[in-house]
Amino acid sequence: MNYFDYMADPRRQCAIVAHRGVWKNAPENSLLSIQRAIDAGYDVVEIDVRRTADGEFVLLHDDTLERMAGINNEPEQMTLKEMTSIALRNRDGGPGNVMTDQKLPSLRDVFELTREKIFIHLDIKHRNVIPEVLACAKKMGVDRQVDFWADLRTEDDLEWIRTNIASQNVPFIARTHLEHDDAERQVELVFRLKPFVCEVSFRDLSQVDAIQGRFHEAGITLWVNTLDSVASPGFTDSAALTNPDAIWGELLRAGFSSIQTDEMEALRSYIAGKKPAMAAIMASM
Repeated sequence: MNYFDYMADPRRQCAIVAHRGVWKNAPENSLLSIQRAIDAGYDVVEIDVRRTADGEFVLLHDDTLERMAGINNEPEQMTLKEMTSIALRNRDGGPGNVMTDQKLPSLRDVFELTREKIFIHLDIKHRNVIPEVLACAKKMGVDRQVDFWADLRTEDDLEWIRTNIASQNVPFIARTHLEHDDAERQVELVFRLKPFVCEVSFRDLSQVDAIQGRFHEAGITLWVNTLDSVASPGFTDSAALTNPDAIWGELLRAGFSSIQTDEMEALRSYIAGKKPAMAAIMASM
């Protein structure tokens, strides 16, 4: 699988990015939630990655295991063997969800499970360990199936990314904040780096409309996040369930061709219902 070619394909539909897998009836970031994303045929699965005390990698979003396992320990202070023996709570954890037979997975196990089956969006919680994760992906031969993601806000960010990621010729997604006062500078940094994808957040969608042509000319595709907790103002999954055309439709018309969501099936149904119009939008990007 080649992530570069997939994202650059003008004939593809909007990429549906499954946030932490399909976790409505499986623990988030578990092998089961990822397998269900594969079985459902989604395009990309997002996972959260942390480093263990012995230099390995596991899937976990939070700073501690409290929410997902009821253990108030930091993953960085535990070994891989200790971490992968821990049972996970169902869904998004917390005391209201029961313990399951799913164990916290290693990143190596995830790479083996997903090989040639689905693209992977890596949310690596500490930027300094990205080079180690990248080396692991290369060693396992999946470096064209995964992406590496980081904020691109400053000259220092640009140089760090060039040195540690871009120089390795692997898929990289730059995060750009149009809602920030220095948005113009952030955008210029993106065009200097020219990543294959740029994740954009905004204060108002008109900010995206004003610059989407430049991204298209540079061959940079646009990615947006509609998760309720971090979405740009008003453009949330919850709002999309009520009026998908006003949320997902407007984002597609603004030039976004990848959407990260917790409501994958609803998004897919919306895209399928609008298929002729969406195909025309994608072809014009």
